Amino acid sequence: MKEILNQLIEYKSLDKTTAKELLLNLAHGQYNQSQAAAFLTVYLMRSITVEELEGFRDAMLELCVPVEIPEYDAIDLCGTGGDGKNTFNISTLSSFIVAGAGQNVAKHGNNGVSSVSGSSNLMAHFGYEFTNDVDQLRKSLDECGLCFLHAPLFHPAMKNVAPIRRDLGVKTFFNMLGPMVNPSFPKKQLVGVFSLELARLYGYLYQKTDKHFVILHALDGYDEVSLTGGFKKITNLKEEIVTPEELGMKTIRQEQIFGGETVADSARIFEQILKGEGTEAQSNVVIANAAMALQCGKGFSSEDAVGYAHESLESGKALKTFKKILEL
Repeated sequence: MKEILNQLIEYKSLDKTTAKELLLNLAHGQYNQSQAAAFLTVYLMRSITVEELEGFRDAMLELCVPVEIPEYDAIDLCGTGGDGKNTFNISTLSSFIVAGAGQNVAKHGNNGVSSVSGSSNLMAHFGYEFTNDVDQLRKSLDECGLCFLHAPLFHPAMKNVAPIRRDLGVKTFFNMLGPMVNPSFPKKQLVGVFSLELARLYGYLYQKTDKHFVILHALDGYDEVSLTGGFKKITNLKEEIVTPEELGMKTIRQEQIFGGETVADSARIFEQILKGEGTEAQSNVVIANAAMALQCGKGFSSEDAVGYAHESLESGKALKTFKKILEL
């Protein structure tokens, strides 16, 4: 590991095979905590390459507990996190709107590392019990159109790394990997990333797969459609810059989508929006992100996707989906 760290610090890169081997060794606890922490943080100081990211991804997928649910044709809505913006749980809210609109969702989530409340923190707050029982996940999809995949249950080999990530409290390359390692191997995916550079890396890697994808990055740094300005959108077919006005929405201010100081704050905002009691800015942000997912999953036009997302939230379908998954 000492040689590898020196190599990385000197801005040399790893080939795909070495990157995969390193992550397998890390998962199996073959490095001490100091070495592991150094390895996790070095990518904050130098850019990750496509080969490194691909090798890390392949290792994670090789180690995961797979969930075989291809017949549901589910989409994942997942951001990398790590944008430091501390918004409320936009992708989680959007997932319930998408499920309410008739597109199955296999939501991959985890506890927050660099933010107050990750999707798993939020679901646990509401009393949701995480499971990796495939029969239960299938039942959830059958009855709700959505299942929640709590990452640690499907990536048990990462238990050696979790405490180090938690102690560091900053984004690491695992933030970059999160959306890529959904254990249900979805063929449809909406991904939000925290940098333009990472958006391009994701675009390059996803073009090599059979996924139908939408990659999002707000030009002012959010890992989702924030409506605080334009955003980059990369799909199988093209790259474009989209403005809030093109979605029929107003540009908003950053403070209008702040997630609060605690998990309880995020949960309160989450409930208010689902009940139709959120502000116009809050509701529009989740509708915009849900619309991007519906475009990806259902092939809707932008205008139709926004309309279906609006209807799912305003009719109470999204709220009904949320209540149902908690009952199950």
